[in-house]
Amino acid sequence: MSETQNSTSQKAMDEDNKAVSQTMPNTQDKTNTQDHEDELTRVALALVEDVINYAVKFLEDEQNPMKNIKWMTHGEFTVEEGRKQIDEYLSTCIYKKRWAHTTVFVERKDLIHSFLYVYYVHWSASSAGIPVAQISSGTYFKLKVSKTKPPDAPIGVFFVGEEQELVHRPGMVCFREHWQKNLTDAKYDFMAAFPSIFDRV
Repeated sequence: MSETQNSTSQKAMDEDNKAVSQTMPNTQDKTNTQDHEDELTRVALALVEDVINYAVKFLEDEQNPMKNIKWMTHGEFTVEEGRKQIDEYLSTCIYKKRWAHTTVFVERKDLIHSFLYVYYVHWSASSAGIPVAQISSGTYFKLKVSKTKPPDAPIGVFFVGEEQELVHRPGMVCFREHWQKNLTDAKYDFMAAFPSIFDRV
């Protein structure tokens, strides 16, 4: 084979190789593209999840607006009526039937310009695995009766969850079932961590 033919053949092979390399995808480019697509997918899924969560919360709030009752006036207040009104308020809240509660009067605090009546609501939930609840959680309701306001003025009412500091007022925030669930779950987890102690109780 002549030198001219060899040169022509080599040139043809080079051109073929160049054409093949141009048609084959670059592995590095493909990896970068895949990483970019994965990141876009992750961001999109997070965004969709946020939108869905917001929509669910919006619908819940629309279907279950802030509920309250007409609380008694200073002139109508008694310790027993206070307990009954707390139970009446809780009956307007949304929680599963497996939750049971009882309200007890704890104490009266004599403040400078008012009396503070403290009630404790015990919450417990039974389940198929634990038909008799071993753990309870609680909510403190405080009814404020002023010494100076007229008898027809409504009493002050607020509540705070056990082991919590955030103060809530009926009509301004909905009572949330998960507050109690989170606390009872934490107590069960604590008991499970020390079985040798609680098995003897």
